[in-house]
Amino acid sequence: MASLSSTNTFPPPNTSDPQLTVRAIATGMVIGALLTPCNIYSGLKIGWAFNMSITAALLSYAFWKIFETTARTESWGLLENNINQTTASSAASIISSGLVAPIPALAILTGEQLAWSLLSVWVFSVSLIGIVVAVGLRQQLLLRDQLPFPAGIATAETVREIYGKGGEALARVKVLLTAGGIAGLVKLINEAIVTIPKMATSWVIPLKGALNSTGLSTVSLSNLGFVLDPSLLMVGFGAIIGLRAGLSLLIGTILAWGIIGPWVLTQGWIPTENLKPDDYWFGPMVEWLLWPGVTLMVMASLTSFACSWRSFVPDTTPSPRTSAPLLTPNDPYAIPRQWFLIGLGVSLVFAVLTQIAFFNISLVIAVLAVLLSFGLAIVAGRVSGETGITPIGAMGKVAQLTFGFLIPGNVTTNLMTANVTGGASGQCADLLHDLKTGLLLGASLRFQVLAQIFGVLTGSLVGSAVYLVLIPDPQSMLLTIEWPAPAVATWKAVAEIFQDGIEAIPPGSLLAMSLAGLVGVGMVVLAQAVSPHISRWIPSASTMGLAFVIPAWNSLSLFLGALLGALLMRFAKTWSERFLMALAAGLVAGESLAGVASVLVKILF
Repeated sequence: MASLSSTNTFPPPNTSDPQLTVRAIATGMVIGALLTPCNIYSGLKIGWAFNMSITAALLSYAFWKIFETTARTESWGLLENNINQTTASSAASIISSGLVAPIPALAILTGEQLAWSLLSVWVFSVSLIGIVVAVGLRQQLLLRDQLPFPAGIATAETVREIYGKGGEALARVKVLLTAGGIAGLVKLINEAIVTIPKMATSWVIPLKGALNSTGLSTVSLSNLGFVLDPSLLMVGFGAIIGLRAGLSLLIGTILAWGIIGPWVLTQGWIPTENLKPDDYWFGPMVEWLLWPGVTLMVMASLTSFACSWRSFVPDTTPSPRTSAPLLTPNDPYAIPRQWFLIGLGVSLVFAVLTQIAFFNISLVIAVLAVLLSFGLAIVAGRVSGETGITPIGAMGKVAQLTFGFLIPGNVTTNLMTANVTGGASGQCADLLHDLKTGLLLGASLRFQVLAQIFGVLTGSLVGSAVYLVLIPDPQSMLLTIEWPAPAVATWKAVAEIFQDGIEAIPPGSLLAMSLAGLVGVGMVVLAQAVSPHISRWIPSASTMGLAFVIPAWNSLSLFLGALLGALLMRFAKTWSERFLMALAAGLVAGESLAGVASVLVKILF
């Protein structure tokens, strides 16, 4: 059988097998409710999230296979599973709607924190725009241009495989659950029983100048964060992101915390009054390092976005791909044009009203924010379709810069209008990947869109609750060792510049930001200019920037996971192709869920 990614035709819609069943939606909502906290947790830890489509498909298959064997229930159908993964993945993707970036950034800068009910409505309204835009883009991006949408293809191939080899799915689930159990147990032991110490070092770096007046003449590698942390979540994420990203984090960490940080201390640009010789110095140092780090991430993301302009400009020239007949017979469950137009109007009015009611944003600016979100969601969908990477951060920064110039000094408008754009971009891309999966499996468009809405509803309710439980006081809890929240730091820094001007920047940061911006642009341009064989060895500038705003031990663990994953792929390729992603997903999910559970226990008892 040819790979699904090698064909440019799609099977006809399946109208005989069950798809939108009650158990398919319910299963997706339950699994989505379980996986959403994982992305909220990891998003606040390292600013990244995990695509949950394959994990949801594997878990649901194992669950219903057990019921089929023990309770003689009907077989869990392939298309039911597709509805399940669509629902679950959209729930877990809810973090793109601002829960780990602009919403906590607003709370830090203004103290404004929405109640759970209002926050859920806000997140849902932002996501709804992305769903509507994705429906409108399906014909152009999926059928006409036939963009790859890699995550959608991977999910479709996995679903086909586990239904072709049922035992394979159960084997992968065993690996996932075992890894999750181990990671969760380690986290609970560390949180509830005994704190597992970080493996520190006594190596020191001599310092001259400013620190002598405070009695500190040396800084240890432990002070800077160069220790090994017992976090299996970071190791799992490292295996997922790959060796290039892992190496980029390692280089960024050495540069930020091993070279720039100690030098900045000697210049007196970081207050040293509260620095203790036996403590970690992440808090005081990150307040300076985040400025060049954020600049590096923002400039690299925007430059990469600009360099990919061909991805978001439709190809109007005849080509074999676009001019060939498409095997897409009429879908009896297609969405009529009038339904789409109604949805477009409803989403626009809903998003405008929530901006005005919740954040007192003017009518004109609120409408402009939604219209800009429609346009940038289209761009994000094309870029994600070509590369598999959704530029949510870049889309948010475009909106922040736009409204920063239109209404300078208003931090609420700056953050929350950009929140609309980022959320719409994230959900639009997620649904397009799911629709790619559905096309390859013969699923119904109408059913998948309904599944996406149920998933967004689930994610809005659960994600908002988890965020508020984990971070009841963003001003004191975030941008700390426990919750580095790098995405929050990025959104907050951009908003501060428009609110307070250059005065918001610490001493010496302006030069560092200028150099970081040049490095970010240069590295991306260089990667675009050379051949793919060479560019894959060029570190990712945006990932290097991330290393500036998370503790060094997080980057070291991520690099360790990436290295172990690469070694397994090199020396145990067959096993790794079957189980590595399941193992990594289990480590991420296990520690995340245990971390959330630990917080709940502390609150309740």
